[in-house]
Amino acid sequence: MDRKHMCVANVQYHKPSASGGSRNLLNYLTYRNGRFEDVRQKTGKQRWVDRGMGRSVPEIAQRCQQMQSDHVLMFSLVINPNPDLIALIPAAKREQVVKEVTEQVIEQFFEARGIDTGVEYSYVVHHRSTEGEAPGQHNPHTHVVLPGTFFSEADDQRVPLYFSQNQQVNHIEMLHRITEDTMEGAMDRYVGRDWERQIDTLHTAREREFAITQSEPHAYEEGDEGVPQPVWIGTRRTNHKTTALGIYRAHPAPTRDDPDAEEIQFRPLRDGLSHIEAAALARSFAQSISGNPEQLHAYIAGISAMEVEEQTQLVEQIQQEERVREHSFDIDR
Repeated sequence: MDRKHMCVANVQYHKPSASGGSRNLLNYLTYRNGRFEDVRQKTGKQRWVDRGMGRSVPEIAQRCQQMQSDHVLMFSLVINPNPDLIALIPAAKREQVVKEVTEQVIEQFFEARGIDTGVEYSYVVHHRSTEGEAPGQHNPHTHVVLPGTFFSEADDQRVPLYFSQNQQVNHIEMLHRITEDTMEGAMDRYVGRDWERQIDTLHTAREREFAITQSEPHAYEEGDEGVPQPVWIGTRRTNHKTTALGIYRAHPAPTRDDPDAEEIQFRPLRDGLSHIEAAALARSFAQSISGNPEQLHAYIAGISAMEVEEQTQLVEQIQQEERVREHSFDIDR
């Protein structure tokens, strides 16, 4: 697995003049798990873990004001482990793992920078579900709040905290490296050293499944600008037990250099299938579409509405028909 994909750590700074100060962001982080998912608050339950910045929005906002620098009110940091790695960790231990990784990353990062006094911080854990190619996967992550200054023993006062990214020192690269090392250690402890083999097996299966997009499209569908877009019926491995059935087509994938960029991505229509079931259904529907967009739309509607019993019966029927064809081919030879 590419180490850069093990655990993402992104940092942003917020200016003192920012509208609403720190409270808008802190309220958002407190009462949301993601862009579309609110959190029900229980009386007396504090979401924030206090490591010097407070346990509530008023406390953290006040300390951000007290500890700001001339140019930075606060820093916000997101630590987000790869959902494929999280899936290998027992559900009951996932929050514990994310908390441990967060605290170890923050403390080791500032230690590596030579800030012996440490830096105050608070963080909140979010439990959202993934979107895109593998929707519904558990995606626990943390949002960390850091002050604009830290106490320097050498200066005997608080001095501005900064994240440099230049030829002399690259704090962002240092943060990423420490995050990757910390996540690797957590996987070794909670899953065992076999986790890399499991992830490599998963990614190899996905590469093999994606290869279908190198073949003749199963159909063409009109895009946003009226241009026919190729579509492939296929599968994508979810984990070592299940595979999703769906379609591959171009989706927006904007970059800094090309905001209009697109790439071929998978979108599931039916998940939770066994590897054999998904492959059988994909073969059957790909053959039945025969390049007809209307058949493609009928396929999408049929898959979405299919009951589990219908799905099982259809897979058995497909496998029986394939066995008959194979037997007939052997006789003809």
